Amino acid sequence: MIGLILFVSLLGFSYGRTGLTWPERFVNDAVGTVQEALYRPVGAVSDFFRDLGRLSDVYEENEQLRQTVARYTQDKIRYNMIENENKRLQDELHFTERQKQLYDYRYLIAQVIASSSNPYDKTIKINLGSNDGIKPKMAVTTVDGLVGLVSTVSEFTSTVTPISELDSASADAISIAATVLGREDQSFGIVDYDKENKVLQMSKIDENDQVVEGDLIVTSGLGNVLPKGLIIGTVISNQVGDFGLTHTATIEPAAKFDHLNEVFVVVTSDVDAP
Repeated sequence: MIGLILFVSLLGFSYGRTGLTWPERFVNDAVGTVQEALYRPVGAVSDFFRDLGRLSDVYEENEQLRQTVARYTQDKIRYNMIENENKRLQDELHFTERQKQLYDYRYLIAQVIASSSNPYDKTIKINLGSNDGIKPKMAVTTVDGLVGLVSTVSEFTSTVTPISELDSASADAISIAATVLGREDQSFGIVDYDKENKVLQMSKIDENDQVVEGDLIVTSGLGNVLPKGLIIGTVISNQVGDFGLTHTATIEPAAKFDHLNEVFVVVTSDVDAP
């Protein structure tokens, strides 16, 4: 009842007034000062938590951007790999078409599935075997040049011995009969690998045969081992051979043996089709 009476009295006292008494102004200013002092830290705390919420949103956006960039990078790498592979396959297709126009050969494309790390047996393995018509002593080449010969054959895979590993001193040595492109009826020699100097050499060149630097050496087809016309390499020097009766040319191999991906097994017309 006392509270109600005071409330009604104050209501009646303040009704119709337009101004405040000095106690009311004092109380109002004091309350305003306290409110201002409290509002700033409360506002700062509120802004802090609001910034935390925004920081969380920014973190999520950055995470999404990182994932997008990672996917873009992977797609770009994949695209470049596909583009390079397509270019390589197109070059190989042009290679086979060009060779088909020159000689009656078939080229079976094979993937290199293994490469021996044994320094005394640097062979490579391909994914074609006897079921595909592969036979020993078939020539293996790339778009650049001759790689080697098929040495052993199983049903689904074959082993290829590079020309740098052919042993001319062995009993079953295979001689690579070679000639100069454009002078097939004039030039003749035997190509083997000089392991000491790590270069190919074309020996037994006639003293009247002027083999010069830059000549392109290809297989001659003589000996019925390797088909003719397969690129071996380029002459980089020529010197007098044994007793001054013959010449020996040093040859830089055309094939690149370090990173072989695809190779071609050369099938001649006298070999049964697979």
